[in-house]
Amino acid sequence: MIKKNKSALSEKDGVSQPETTSKKSAQKIKLNRRKQTSANEFIKNILAGDITFLSRAITLIESTNPKHQKKANEILDACLPHANNSVRIGITGVPGVGKSTFIESFGKHLTSLGKKVAVLAVDPSSSINKGSILGDKTRMEELVTDKNAFIRPSPSGTSLGGVAQKTRESIILCEAAGFDSIIIETVGVGQSETAVHSMVDFFLLLKLAGAGDELQGIKRGIIEMADAIVINKADGDNAKNAKIAKVEFTRALHLYPPKENGWVPKVLVASALKHQGIDNIYKMINDYISEAKSTSFFKSKRNIQNKYWLLETINQQLKANFYNNPEVSKLLSTEISKLENGKTSPFSAAKRLLNI
Repeated sequence: MIKKNKSALSEKDGVSQPETTSKKSAQKIKLNRRKQTSANEFIKNILAGDITFLSRAITLIESTNPKHQKKANEILDACLPHANNSVRIGITGVPGVGKSTFIESFGKHLTSLGKKVAVLAVDPSSSINKGSILGDKTRMEELVTDKNAFIRPSPSGTSLGGVAQKTRESIILCEAAGFDSIIIETVGVGQSETAVHSMVDFFLLLKLAGAGDELQGIKRGIIEMADAIVINKADGDNAKNAKIAKVEFTRALHLYPPKENGWVPKVLVASALKHQGIDNIYKMINDYISEAKSTSFFKSKRNIQNKYWLLETINQQLKANFYNNPEVSKLLSTEISKLENGKTSPFSAAKRLLNI
């Protein structure tokens, strides 16, 4: 007689999963995935404001595949005449300052005024595995469901100032899709924010009160770039500290010369969580843009930015071409080996590589 196994560890037959997709539908999905969408189809749908095609086009832009790059450039060239009709706002601050909460509150305020908002949020990338959480869509729960808002998180990679290398091109596509307010959120790791400053019309710095960095945080580079400082989380017990911080920052800002257009950076307090002070911040930015557009400053600044990105793109392409050269790849490993064995110097090795 065979004894039955009563052990809890014994294996039992599971429940078979029902077929949720017919064979015909599965085949159709497979064929659609294989089908290559033409550049013209991308362009037509982006100009019609199709978010799905906008997202897919940004993915093409971020790709390093030469075929994808060729199609992306074709899409960009066609979208360019329909771009440059937005206000571009850069927002930075140290991690924990409440950037995502602030952007959601500010973005909701903009959409309530009938604006179409695109948020290009750059998530920190790991320097070890190059991975990125890309969690802005989960942090901005209300804004992500707003039909007049579009949120696109991108890994920062190794790009300058924590800004994705292709953010500049993504702005053009968002503008062509009809978004009139572009918000760029930077990583805010305390490094150079030159990259984001060189692609926005207004640069906003978020700070915290009572964090012990009120005056220490006044570093020449970032303050010279900021068009305004907002003391965030100015609610509850922190409201008093926020007012003190506002006075200290305002005094410190007077030590810096005015902007080229005569603008003196403002200091405001806000509570993004409580939606307090957001309307004042919008009014300040709107006043700045109106003032800049009433003179030649707005257009002049954009022309300078375009020139900067021309040179930056050339630099990036030259670097990519250099490392993609098979002869360079072969000689590079040899030179590194010689360097490790003390048979050459970094400068001599670099010269030989550059002379290929």
